[in-house]
Amino acid sequence: MKDKKVVFMGTPDFAVPILEALIENTNVILVVTQPDKEVGRKREIKFSPIKEIALKNNIEVFQPTKIKNEFNHVLELNPDIIITCAYGQIIPSELLFTPKYKAINVHASLLPKLRGGAPIHHAIIDGYDKTGITIMYMDERMDEGNIISQEEINIEDSDNVGTLHDKLSLLGRDLLIQTLPSIFEGINNSIPQNNEEATYGYNIKREEELIDFNKSSREVFNQIRGLYPFPCGYALLDGNNIKIIESHIGNSSKGTPGQIINVYKNGIGVMCKDKEIVITKLKPEGKKEMNATDFINGHKKEYLMGRVFNSE
Repeated sequence: MKDKKVVFMGTPDFAVPILEALIENTNVILVVTQPDKEVGRKREIKFSPIKEIALKNNIEVFQPTKIKNEFNHVLELNPDIIITCAYGQIIPSELLFTPKYKAINVHASLLPKLRGGAPIHHAIIDGYDKTGITIMYMDERMDEGNIISQEEINIEDSDNVGTLHDKLSLLGRDLLIQTLPSIFEGINNSIPQNNEEATYGYNIKREEELIDFNKSSREVFNQIRGLYPFPCGYALLDGNNIKIIESHIGNSSKGTPGQIINVYKNGIGVMCKDKEIVITKLKPEGKKEMNATDFINGHKKEYLMGRVFNSE
């Protein structure tokens, strides 16, 4: 595959193993990524993880503000194929259909399930027991192109967004490299998606980061895991923002949703719709992440008992 000219379009950490594998196995002639960002109080310029990899490998980087208006440079290079993964912009049809082998995408779900920009978060939050990677031909509609290949992975209770992100990134790398020969040889049997089975994993909104203890303990458990480590779910206690990092489902079932009904040696039992969720790791506002034991040691048990998260 070293004779195939590839343009890769991607931005975050998730796409890094995929780009590295393409550099090793194909001829990556251009990397397209989002513009540099200013971060921190000093407004320092930060490159995307994908740009860092491209520069390390002496590959040209193209960073259009709006690719839909600035795509001619890509076409001038006459790539054989365009491969995208978490690029972050809508790609114009001129790029999707002009290359000899068209444009394909590496998507972190089993399409048509969880179309959209946050499929890993929603796979956990929405209680899926499995997810996976889809290699698909791109079309003008979001994540609706024909499926070329898929591979699934189980979602364990021990998984959070961070662990599942890393597993899927490597799975995407391996599946893409396995799939490319069939694309170049014209022997893949791509199939249309069944739109009637589609679900969506849109980007997480700020209001969705607030832990909702009115839901069942399983739903709250999933919400906590499905938001950590980014953006991280939170709850309010006496007006203070407390990020909830780790938890497990407990056994007690007496109290009102959001109420602290148990203070254990290493956990805080908070009542949900059906029974408690036991918070074992958290991050109080203005402080570092800590085990619940350390948080409890800094407060009297009598103070915590009966208090209610997210109350007015």
